Amino acid sequence: MPSPTRKTKKTGARLRAVALSAAAACLAVTLTGCGGSDITHPSTARGRPAATTQAARFGPVDCREAKCIALTFDAGPSENSARLLDILEERQVPATFFLLGERHIEKYPDLVRRMAAEGHEVASHTWDHKILTRITPEEIREELRRPNDEIERLTGRRPTLMRPPQGRTDETVHEICRELGLAEVLWTVTAKDYTTTDPALIRRRVLAQAERDGIILLHDIYDGTVPAVPGIIDALKERGYVFVKVPQLLAPGTAQPGHVYR
Repeated sequence: MPSPTRKTKKTGARLRAVALSAAAACLAVTLTGCGGSDITHPSTARGRPAATTQAARFGPVDCREAKCIALTFDAGPSENSARLLDILEERQVPATFFLLGERHIEKYPDLVRRMAAEGHEVASHTWDHKILTRITPEEIREELRRPNDEIERLTGRRPTLMRPPQGRTDETVHEICRELGLAEVLWTVTAKDYTTTDPALIRRRVLAQAERDGIILLHDIYDGTVPAVPGIIDALKERGYVFVKVPQLLAPGTAQPGHVYR
């Protein structure tokens, strides 16, 4: 793995400090984010198929029958993302990427294109990682609109999913997401990879929490995370898990704008 650039180190350090602060503020809901809204479980979403979805089998995996789990990565792309994409390709595992705009999408447009071209779900983690519950409605719109514009320009497809920084959301965020056609996706598994550079520890934390219909939160900007991914994938496959993107986890239901999924 190439050594981190000064800018990437600064980004990682800034997000690590933010994440550690959030951990203290959200201690009681470490695995679930800090939104107080009603949250839809994947199994519930699957019971609400879209009007255009046939009742028969669909897509590459039927999570009503398979033991599905979703691998998601926040806050990239980064210089570690190319190696991560190589690993996912080698192991034929799809992922969902919640990307940051400033200093990430801007800096690594080719990696955004590659994520989409290789079949991964490309989604938004806002433009500059601002806490959406602390800013004005117009600022929220800007944080959500700008990465969507850039992702659509690079990939030809506008995101339909977003992940609020620190998992913090409220009714205002829901309403603006509904307006912009975005569903909010939280998580059920966190390795807290912003607290360690030890791949073995990251792997153990994920495996200890993994369950059917789980959504795993990792960050490919941190040095210990990408080296942990092969072991996570191999161990979960041995347990019978099938990796899917978040939309497939919800299918034949579809993520509804303004709703929160975990």
